This record gives sequence, C-alpha cells and structure tokens, in this order.
Amino acid sequence: SPLTPLLLMVSVGLGLIGLLLTPRQEDPQISVPMVDIFVRYPGGSAEEVSNLVARPLERLMAELTGVKHVYSVAMREQAMVTVQFKVGENMEDSLVKLYDKLESHKDKIPPGASPPLVKPKAVDDVPIVTLTFWSEEVDDATLKLVALEVQQELNEIADTSQSFIVSGREERLNVRISPEKLAGYHLGVGQVVQAIKTANGEMGVGQIEGDDRVFPVYTGSFLKTVEDVERLVIGTRNNKPIYIRDVAEVTLGPGETHRMVRYYTGAAVEKQPGEKDDEEVEADDELPRMDRVDGAPAVTLAIAKKKGSNGVTVANDVLAKVDYLKGRVIPDNVEVAVTRNYGKTANDKVNELIFKLFVATGAVTLLVWYALGWRAATVVLIVIPIVILFTVFSALILGYTIDRVSLFALIFSIGILVDDAIVVVENIYRRWLLKEDIDTPTSVDAVREVGNPTILATFTVIAALMPMGFVRGMMGPYMEPIPALGSVAMLFSLFAAFIFTPWLAMRFAPSLGKLREAAEKEHREAARLENFFRRLINPLVDDRKKGMAFLIGLVVLFFLCCFMFYTKSVRVKMLPLDNKPEFNVVINFPEGTALPVTANFADQAVQAIRDIPEITYLQTYVGTASPFNFNGLVRHYYLRRQPWQGDIQVQLLDKHERDRTSHEIAVEVRERLKPLAEAAGAVIQVVEMPPGPPVLQSVVAEIHGPDAHTRRKFAEDMTAFFKQAPSLDDVDNYLEADYEVWHFEVDREKAQRLGVTVEDINNALAMSMGEFKVGDIKYHALLEPTFIVLYIPLEERSELSRLGQLPVTNTRTGKSVPLAEVGRFVRKIQDKPIYHKDLRAVEYVTAETVGKYAAPIYGMLEVQDLLKDYVAPDGVKPKSYWIGPPPTDYESGFEWGGEWTVTYETFRDMGMAFGVALILIYMLVVWEFGNFTLPAIVMAPIPLTLIGIIPGHMLLNAEFTATSMIGFIALAGIIVRNSILLVDFAKHEVQAGAPVREAVILACKARTRPILITAFALLLGSSVILFDPIFQGMAISLMFGGTVSTLLTLLVIPLGCISGRKGFCPPDPEGEPMGSCPIDPPGGGNAGAAAPATAAGGSTLAEKLTFVKGLLAMMFAMAMSLLYTAWQNLKARREARRKARQQASVQQSSVATAPLPGAAQPATPMATPAAAEPKAEPKAEPKAEPKAEPKAETKAETKAETKAETKAETKAETKAETKAETKAE
Repeated sequence: SPLTPLLLMVSVGLGLIGLLLTPRQEDPQISVPMVDIFVRYPGGSAEEVSNLVARPLERLMAELTGVKHVYSVAMREQAMVTVQFKVGENMEDSLVKLYDKLESHKDKIPPGASPPLVKPKAVDDVPIVTLTFWSEEVDDATLKLVALEVQQELNEIADTSQSFIVSGREERLNVRISPEKLAGYHLGVGQVVQAIKTANGEMGVGQIEGDDRVFPVYTGSFLKTVEDVERLVIGTRNNKPIYIRDVAEVTLGPGETHRMVRYYTGAAVEKQPGEKDDEEVEADDELPRMDRVDGAPAVTLAIAKKKGSNGVTVANDVLAKVDYLKGRVIPDNVEVAVTRNYGKTANDKVNELIFKLFVATGAVTLLVWYALGWRAATVVLIVIPIVILFTVFSALILGYTIDRVSLFALIFSIGILVDDAIVVVENIYRRWLLKEDIDTPTSVDAVREVGNPTILATFTVIAALMPMGFVRGMMGPYMEPIPALGSVAMLFSLFAAFIFTPWLAMRFAPSLGKLREAAEKEHREAARLENFFRRLINPLVDDRKKGMAFLIGLVVLFFLCCFMFYTKSVRVKMLPLDNKPEFNVVINFPEGTALPVTANFADQAVQAIRDIPEITYLQTYVGTASPFNFNGLVRHYYLRRQPWQGDIQVQLLDKHERDRTSHEIAVEVRERLKPLAEAAGAVIQVVEMPPGPPVLQSVVAEIHGPDAHTRRKFAEDMTAFFKQAPSLDDVDNYLEADYEVWHFEVDREKAQRLGVTVEDINNALAMSMGEFKVGDIKYHALLEPTFIVLYIPLEERSELSRLGQLPVTNTRTGKSVPLAEVGRFVRKIQDKPIYHKDLRAVEYVTAETVGKYAAPIYGMLEVQDLLKDYVAPDGVKPKSYWIGPPPTDYESGFEWGGEWTVTYETFRDMGMAFGVALILIYMLVVWEFGNFTLPAIVMAPIPLTLIGIIPGHMLLNAEFTATSMIGFIALAGIIVRNSILLVDFAKHEVQAGAPVREAVILACKARTRPILITAFALLLGSSVILFDPIFQGMAISLMFGGTVSTLLTLLVIPLGCISGRKGFCPPDPEGEPMGSCPIDPPGGGNAGAAAPATAAGGSTLAEKLTFVKGLLAMMFAMAMSLLYTAWQNLKARREARRKARQQASVQQSSVATAPLPGAAQPATPMATPAAAEPKAEPKAEPKAEPKAEPKAETKAETKAETKAETKAETKAETKAETKAETKAE
C-alpha cells in the first residue's frame, strides 16, 4: 500500500519532533509538594510554642487530604511545621487546600503569635546552575553587588525561575551607638530612632493650578547620605543641639559578619611547580590550570528553571549570558566559577545513553545479520530506530522527559521489540520458500499466520511491565518511565512488525536461491538440534529416577540461590551508589559555638583534603547553607543558618577523567576528616548525592517514649549503639547540647519606681542589640534597599558592664535610667527543641552506611543485636518497629526509617506488581490455550530466572537493587514469550496427530533458533548498560537471568508438556476431554484429530468457555479469601448473634458466595448459569446471582457448606483423568 511509506515517514517525523522538543534532564521529575509553615511567638518557651502553636497547626494540616506526613519542630519563640504531601499531588491544588485551612482557622492563633508564613518547596526549586563569584582583591559586600547585577540580567532569560544569592554582606548605613555617650547626654536609644524616622520621609500631598497648568506638590525629603543622618538633632543641652554624630558613629558600608563563604582550588586545577602561565592544555575539555586560591571571599548565585522546561537549554543560555557580561557587568578583578551545572551533566548523560542506544541497535542488527542475512538485518535496522523515535515522541505527549531512566527503558526494550520484526520476517521467508514464489498475498498471509501468537507474546511482556507503573512513594514516579515507555515501545513495535516489516521485507526480498541455501543450512542445524533434544529428553522421560533427580536438583538449586541472600553472598540495597561530580561535607559543632570557630575548622578541613588529585574546586559555607540540591531539599539543608553549622562543597573532575568513583573519593575524605573532627569536637557527615529519591538519612531511628526526658536519654543511648555498629558511620542525632543564654531579668518594682516599663526595657535592648532597621536611605539606584541599621558594636555589647550603662527612656515622660538600675543579666540553659511527626513526639538518631554492606538493613540488624539486653530509661525493653510507628507512646520504642522505608515500600509494591503481572499473564495464556494446564507449564520457567539472576550478582559483586527487581519482573514476560513459542508449536503438532513427546521434540527443533536469537538480542541490548552504576542490576537480571532461563526453558517446557499432556487434549463440544493424549507413537497418533485444528493461535468456543470458567474460579477463590478474613474478625461476636445468623442462613442457603460489606466487588460475577453450562454436572442453583445486600455473617455460616459443594462439583469432573494419568505414570 502507498500508505505504508507515508506512515513510515510520519513516524520518523514525529520521532524527530519528540527528540527536539522533549525536555532533557538527568533524572525524572518527581512531584513532591512540601510546604514549610513558620510562626513566631515572641517570649514563648519551647514547650509553650509546642502546645499553643505547633500542635494545633499540626492537627489542622493532618486534616488535609493528600497529606503523607506532618513534621514539626518547636523552639523558643518560633515553630516550623512541614507538610509533606503524597507523591504526585499537584502543588497548586495542595497550596489552595492549605491556605483555605489556615484562613478558616485564623481565630485559633494564640495572642502574640505572628500570622503563619507559608513557604512552598518543590523539586523545581532546586537550582540547576550555581555561579560562585570570588576575588582576592574585593570583599564579599562588593561581590554581592556584582552578583545582584548579574542576577537581574539572568532573570531576563526565558524559562529561568527563582534565583537567590548565598552570603555576602549588604551595603547599609550603620549607626553604631555608644551607651556611654547616650548616658552622658541623658538620652535613650528610642530618641535616636525617633529622630531618624521623623526626618526620613517624602510624599505627594496634592496639586495646584496656575497659568493653565497643573502642578503636583510634594513635601519632605529622604535621607540620602551619611551627613544627612549625622546632622539630625535628637535633643538639646544648654540650649545647644545634640546631633546623632555626638552619640553614634555613622558609616556607609557592610555590617557585621554573620555568615561566610570562601573559595579554594583543588589539586586537579592548581598549577604544578615550574608550570608556565602560557602553557596550553592538551585537551579541549580539560580544565585550565590556575594559581592556588586559598580561601578567597566569595558569594554564590543560584538559578532554577521553570517546571517542564529544558534544563540543558536553560543552563546553556545562562552560561552564554554570563560570558557576555564579563567585562561589562562583571569587573576584570572578579572571577566566576561554575560550581554546578545540571544542564551539562544531564546532556552528557543523555548523549552517553543515546550512544549506547546506537551501540545496542548495531549489536542486535549484527546478530540478525548473522542469523538471517543482511537483508533481514536491514529491515531490523530500519524498524528499530522508527520504534525508538516514536517512543520518544510518546514521551513528549505523555509528559515524560529525556532522562537516564527513560533512555534505559528504550535500551533494555531493544532486545525485546526486535523480536516481533524477526518473527514476521522469518515466517515471510518460510512461506515464500514453501510457495516457491515471492509475492504480496503470501507475505500478507504469513503475517496473519503469526499474528495471534505475536500479539499474545507482546501483551505478555506488557502485562509484566505495566503493573510496575503503580508503585507508590517517590520510587514509583522515578521508575515510571520504564513500564510506561517500555509498553509504548512494545505496542509500536507490534504495529511496525505488522505494517512496516512486510513492506520492507518485500523491498529487500532475497532471491529464492538464497532462501533455499538458508533453508538447507537451517535444515542441517535442525537435524542436529533434533538429535540433541532426543538424547536429552528421552532419558529423563523414560527413566523415572533420572527425571526425579533432575526435578529435585532444580528445586535444590533454586533454594540454594535464594539462600545467597541470607548468607550475604548477594547484598540487597535500594539503589547502588552513583558516580556524581560533587558531594558535600556537613559540619555540626555543639550548639553555642561561635562563627570563627566553625570557620577555622572548615578551613582546616579544606587544607586536609584539597590535595586529593580528583578535586577541582571547594567552597566553604559557614553560618549559611550552600545551594541545596534535591537531597538538601528533602533534608531541609537550606535552613542551616546557625553559626555552629557549616558545610564544604566539593567539585570533582568529570567521571571520564578520573579512575575512582565519587563514592571512593568520599570514603577517603571521610577517613581524612574524621580524626580532625573528633579532635575539634565537631560532627561531620559526608553527604553524597543519592542515585534515586532522597531520604532524611540512610539509617534513621525515630525514638518514641512517654516523656521528653525518656526520649532524649533513649536517643543518647541509641546514638552510642549506632557508633558501635561496624556498618554505620557519620552518626548524629537531633538532640541539642546544653548551651547558655543571657536573660535580662527586670526588677519590676524598681523599674516602676524609676518610671520605666518592661516594654521600654525590651525596646531599648532590641534596638541596641538586634541590628534594628530604622528605615533606608535613597542611595543611588541599587537593586536592594540600603537600610539604616542601629546597633551597639559587637565588641562593646559583649561587655555586659558597658551594656549596663545603656539608658532606658520612658516613652511618655522622657525620663531615662541606666539599664543596670532596673535588672540584671543571668545565665540560663536554652530550651531544647521539641520534634513531632504525625502528631506524636519523637527524637531522631541518624547514620550513614559504609563499607561492604552499605544497605541500611545490615546496619539496622547490627544495632538490633546490640539492643538485645538493653533496658530503656523507663524500665522496659524497647521494641523495634519496621513498618510504621509504635502503637503507643506510653513505653519506649522506636521505628526504623530513612532509606529502609523507601526500600520496603518499593520492594513491597514491586512484589505486588509482580503478582498482578503473573495473574495477567496467566489470564492471557489461559485465553489463548483454553485450559489451565498449559498456561502453568508456560509460566513454570519464571522462578527459574533467579537461578541465573542471583549468581550473576554474586559473580559481578553487585548488589541486588530495585533495578534488579525490575529486570526480574520484565524477564517474566520475556520468558513466557519464549515458552509460548514452544507450547503453541507443540499444541498444533498434537492437533495434527503427533504424539506429545514427538510434538515437543519437534517444537524444540523448530523454535530453538528464534528463541536463541531473542535471548542473544536481549543479551546484547542489555550489555551496554552493564557498567552503569544505577542500572547494572537490571542488566545483570536480563543477561544472566535471560541466559539461564532460556537454556532451562528448552528443557523444562518439554518435560512439563509431557507430564501435563492432558492439557493438549482438545475438549469436545460439551466441554469434556476426549480421553488422554498419547505420549508415544504406539498410543495412536490420531487422538488429537477429533477436533479440527484452528487457525494459528486461535481457540474453539469450548476453549473460550473454559477460560471463563477459569476466570470465575479465580474470582471465587479471591472472594473466599476475603470472606474468610472477615469471618475471623467477626468470630468474637459469633455467639451473641448465632440465632440471627442461623435464620439468615436458612433464607439464603442458595447463595454460594457473598461479598463483604464495604469490600471491593469483583469485576466479573462469581458464577453464572451461562458460565457453568459446559460442565458435565452443572450446579447453577447454588451459584445464582448474589443478593443485593448479602451479609458477611451469612457467608461465614455457609462456608463449610460451600466448600463441600465445590469439592463435590470438581470431584466428578477430574476423577477419570486423575486415574488415567496415575496409571500412565
């Protein structure tokens, strides 16, 4: 048809559009709405904030739909509540619900508390580009001004989203007041503030008219210079004015340092001794050598992208604009370092995987060339790119991106999707050879002949993949492109096999002579295969001992392989560690540590690791947080702003330019810094970027208990146990160390006598010590306000004796007294923060896994062993809970969290998906073959894949991960596909009159070649991802599992067909088997001739009805399971309601099944007269339509009766076959 080439071109065109327009990024976008709510409660203790602010707010947020967890922390004077919505929830809808709930409960805000400040966070807020401005000639305040100008320019780029600047002191007008001078003039701080506020204003007051014109009128003037502020009069003495300059020092410039960012170079880019400045680098992509930079002042500008935009394009546009701004906005003495470029890493990863995609395609094409010739290889070479391109276009339509997960889905699909084209081409060639003519009608009929089995085989693979798309949690959306795009690729490969492949086969048709030569070669190979299988199968069938030995050996081998998990020969982990271009070192000093101490340690840590050859650049962030990534977003690293907190951001060479992985380098960094941190009293954590969805920490113990003291003591003990576990390191907890605060206690009686109030005292101290902003000056046209800040210098206010001279003025009388006259400073211990999770008080103990057994489960088990004899502070042995929190807080207990929770949820959902996949595959195969025996035989090799998968992981020293599980599930559909080829061929041979043994040997002879081609295609397609750190597990599962299961399939399926030979017996029109099928030729080869053979892959009406019976039986079994569970729950009330149930059982004795109240109803009725009609002894009466409102009690009472009826129904039907089979065996 002329439509075929047109469709081919349209498919290519759509694919190219998808390739150009689909956004590129390294990882899939995951919608994880997370909202932080901040509330200030001045003067409130931590306990008061918890009870009056945090807990009521928690309860409100827990009422929202779609919320997964509610976290809170209550500290002195403030609270933060974090609402984590379920994965996939829409951010806008979630915010609307949250704001509506807050607005409708404003009356619940306690007096004195501030309105809630809502800060939503999502994955799109993570910066994709960070630029660090550094210089050894200018200070951080100047660098921030430059960064502000660049930020304004970069915001003009399309698809850029929020941006922010880290560190850098603001330009401001500083008014440094002197307590002694104020006291000497008998003035208070409030008078200084009042003078500045009243003098700094300008406004429009109206307009006047004159000379036929309108003139707007303005009054007042703003403060603009230092001199304007200095000349302000704040009082008089001896009829002489007192100016601000008389009591304070006024300057324009940066303020005090509360946060620091420093820039360093690493050994990978520093010039070696003797290296010249003009020496050129050897490679274009090699980083240029530069002079050693040792802690230069720096600020960092971070830029995020809009949701759904192309990260590669945005990053390239940003960097191009920065290059343009150099020398224009960016001075020559200011350097710009690109310290993060997710656009580059995403583009490199995508290009690398696209290259692997071409390699896999080429490898499969060469395989087809070797097996079927260059003409068939040409067809395959054309079909595969078309399928891949159309799948990319589908990704654009479905809202996916081109990332490493979606590309891995295409790579692993290559080995599968090529099979449809191979089957069609091979059958076309066979039919041409039979007819001795190459014509279109024969080609069409050849496609029709293999249509049904090909469709069935394709849908079995889809049935195995699709349930994985319903995995919950963050891992579900992360891996969703694999089942989604894999299924699309399979569907379109089926379409291409039926439309494009025949058309291309006609265009690249070989001559009949070539076909005959290939047929003769294949005939010789088939003869050798037939002899091989006869020698292999016959002894196992004829000799019962050998057959049983083989079966027992297979079962023992299966369990031995599974036993490798227990012996730790194969380790289990959520995802393996990735090879990333950066990592962080998080620094935590005891609470109360001053900023210089933290900064000095950060500098010492950099000096200790900067000589590692793979490190390019380092930045230290003290008193502030580095630009957060996805991991930092989940862990709330962006809130780390205390002077005792810091981190070091470490950049590495590109992974192609270094021999070690980022994890190996991180291990060395930990070993170097750990002794240094222990000596300084700090706690460090080497935080690597997770390969998949992030968690709070690798290992987390959430401590519950009856009171705060018990929880904290238990957490301290648990921290000690964590430190003893060999597989755990970077151990920390959320407990704060005791640290002192100064509290000014007011002598109320004396203050009242002296004429000042508590409010006057509080305001005087707040305006003197808290960097009080009085207003701003209109200084040039800067991009941020230049505030007027009033404060006592740090070196003066640190001396409490000098601070005691601060005058406190009564705002009504103007009378002032020294601060020391109305109270005194006393030391107190700061309140401990109170943590809650899901409305329950909790403490956290965290750790990272290290060493060979890096999965959290091993470290958790080590801690469990250490806790065997432990007694909690409340006198009980604490219980550990692996799935959910302890049922009560009245005694100590803890819940395991962190990576374990994601691991458990992922493998649980994947196990459920695997079960659903097996059910779907079984239903499809039952529909095709019309009985229950053959589908069981077809699916028998599925568990045997583990015999290859588990040892494969052991041989390559790889961990069994979630991607390994995905490969195992996908392999189920692939193996069933091969089994169908064998069983379908054997079934048609039996229907043609061949004995079962002869039929299966002929099936092996005819189908081994295409099965091996499929296996090798899968092997070659998966080999290109074998060394990827994330998807290595999938490659091992597909390669080793596919190879071993393919070999076992060619042996297990024939033996299964011979053992279950009654499945080949065609039923008569009434549904009864027509005797037993012969196993050997003497038994009469015409047993299967009574029923005419259907078309390839077809089924008779009786076979369809048999499928319906099977479906109903399966639904009946599911309903029985649900009813049994309900009966157990109602057993306690059985005696009280026995008479009522007996009466109900009499009225409803004809009901065979009854659904539970509120339980999910089956999609198909349990049994109908029509479905039971083919049976020899139908029992339609007890399986009539269920009543509209059945009771669970009635079903529980009639359970025994139903069971007896079911057994009686099946006994007569299977009795004859069972006896005949027993005799034959």
